[in-house]
Amino acid sequence: MARKPRIEYPGVFYHVIAQGNRREPIFGDAQDRERLLSKLSECRERYDFILYTYTHMHNHFHFLE
Repeated sequence: MARKPRIEYPGVFYHVIAQGNRREPIFGDAQDRERLLSKLSECRERYDFILYTYTHMHNHFHFLE
């Protein structure tokens, strides 16, 4: 069953997280991490949002926007 659309409110924070299945690594090497940051930068330019902070570990990442 499909998820209902998210409701967006102006001025609120959104916590975005992605994690590997069974806590398996999602990054193979440092180049993969750099690719994530590059794509994140492209998305920020395209959608004009504020990224307050982020972190990435070997098996997951967090964004606060």
